[in-house]
Amino acid sequence: MTNYREVLRLQKLGLNHSKIAASAGISRPTVIKILRLAQAQGLDWHAAEELSDRELGERLYPKGTDEIGYKMPDYTWVHRELAKPGVTMQLLWFEYCERLRDSGDVPYQLTQFKKYYRDFAVQTKATMHIHRKPGELLEVDWAGQTAELIDSDNGEIIDAYVFVATLPYSGYSYVEAFLSQTQESWITAHVNAYSFFGGVTRILVPDNLKTGVNKNTRAEIVLNKSYQALAEHYGTAILPTRVRAPKDKATVEGAVGIISTWILAAIRNQRFFSLRELNEVIKEKLHTFNHKSFQRKDGSRTTLFAHERISLLTLPEHAFELATWKIATVAFNYHIVVDEQHYSVPHEYIKRKVDVRLTPHVVEVFFEGSRIVSVKYCTPRAWSSLMRYSVHQSL
Repeated sequence: MTNYREVLRLQKLGLNHSKIAASAGISRPTVIKILRLAQAQGLDWHAAEELSDRELGERLYPKGTDEIGYKMPDYTWVHRELAKPGVTMQLLWFEYCERLRDSGDVPYQLTQFKKYYRDFAVQTKATMHIHRKPGELLEVDWAGQTAELIDSDNGEIIDAYVFVATLPYSGYSYVEAFLSQTQESWITAHVNAYSFFGGVTRILVPDNLKTGVNKNTRAEIVLNKSYQALAEHYGTAILPTRVRAPKDKATVEGAVGIISTWILAAIRNQRFFSLRELNEVIKEKLHTFNHKSFQRKDGSRTTLFAHERISLLTLPEHAFELATWKIATVAFNYHIVVDEQHYSVPHEYIKRKVDVRLTPHVVEVFFEGSRIVSVKYCTPRAWSSLMRYSVHQSL
């Protein structure tokens, strides 16, 4: 039981609220509350001396009032704030305590704060804990089902692989078909998806494909250079799903199944002679998919995305540029040879192995992650290697 008499005595000694709280073993807001009630009742240390502990308590807290004076949080506000990126229950509890600090009301402890939110969620049928916050995650994968193209020269069937990117919060998706599942296709799909969404999420969740992830264990995650460069360019973090943990990517897995029905199954009887033609039809079906009304709630993926889009990070000024990486050894003449072309590097790197990044516009040489050479052109062979995929796309 709170020793109200001791609080009044310590105040008479001239101690501040913090020191009274520490000495009496109660919180500072409780001290403020007691002193405010005592002032309203005209009680001081001398008046309290003439009252018993029970009488003093009844004077401070008449029947029908809350003796401790806990202030219930506004859980409608809590629930709404939890949907915002980076907001946690602990942060909201700190803000709740801060607002009550000088009001005299006593805040609940964190455990009670969380418990009452769970009660609120059950009573109002609100989401208990919001894992999917707007603009936080983008989940990507290849669909298990392929589309089909017909070779106009010989009539052979060519498989087209379907890339799917889904925003878990809104369910808004991007779909595109490719001729292969190479790294060039994988990177291009991401670049096109970001352009489609008009922004970037804070976290990117792929599967453990070799085109993106070299190693994924409990101890470390190793991304390949191109995928890591893409993440750095767009300012996002790549967190691959755990091995044998399909629940980590449940949203995109579900979207893949739905898209397989709404798009791939819907076009199964159509004939396509080019990838461009196939993707035009996929684009139309995707528009219908994203605008389709939900069955169990109001709105559609598009209406939810309208709210989510403002939470996306801004796209960089230029789209990510495809690159190939090679390893070269600096010769005694302080040159490296890449695709039969010679490039000079500083002489102190002789006999060192360096990483070489080639794009259609630049050749860059790195040593232990630091760029040491940059040349504003690329060899014809490197250009041909990088553009071969784009040529196939336009067939």
